[in-house]
Amino acid sequence: MLRVVTYNIHKGVQGLGPRRRLEIHNLGHAVEQLDADIVCLQEVRKVHHREAEYFTRWPDMPQADFLAPEGYEAVYRTNAYTKHGEHGNAMLSRWPVVGHQHEDMSDHRFEQRGLLHSEVKVHGQSIHVVVVHLGLIRSSRVRQLAQLQQFIAREVPAGEPVVVAGDFNEWGTLVRRSLGTIGLTAFEKERLATFPSRLPMVQLDHVYARGLTPVGLAVPHGRIWWRMSDHLPLIAEFRLP
Repeated sequence: MLRVVTYNIHKGVQGLGPRRRLEIHNLGHAVEQLDADIVCLQEVRKVHHREAEYFTRWPDMPQADFLAPEGYEAVYRTNAYTKHGEHGNAMLSRWPVVGHQHEDMSDHRFEQRGLLHSEVKVHGQSIHVVVVHLGLIRSSRVRQLAQLQQFIAREVPAGEPVVVAGDFNEWGTLVRRSLGTIGLTAFEKERLATFPSRLPMVQLDHVYARGLTPVGLAVPHGRIWWRMSDHLPLIAEFRLP
């Protein structure tokens, strides 16, 4: 069995202005409790000088490394550079990572986006994991999905399993129809709202796969989860080939 989680962690901080609070330590405990083989994270800070000055308990290491449970390998690549730091996608794996790469998916100058591709060895079998965070504008998502299709066709061998997970910023049928053309499927009969975390109404976060058998999908609920991020984590389980 392979357990995959996708989670937009909102840079480890919740709230605005002087009322904002640091949640990265709680997120660390949460990620460990999810007990996933692969954790796909979006909006992960590498550095942010202003927040590091504001919060006395700001971790000394990049958030991906801080969140990785003992024995896990952390892979991070930057999507966006800002005035005070940078953030991007990360992948945490309890299985060996044998390679990784990043591709810029920015569609216009107001949104910096990217994908993170890692190859993981699970019981000696290569499994490709692609972490994405798509744009807020639908036309951008259409182009980014086309780019994602081209990337998978180019970089993932046809006979090897692939998982695509992340925050797609899409709750309609666009992603399903687009990824379905290259054989990627999701849990079609299960639609679980992940956003906003306090009162979930839509599913923006998805896990798609090819070459793996879907077993189950779940979303944890409760006050502890909606306090840590504006998204809920999505947990998907697959049977290995």
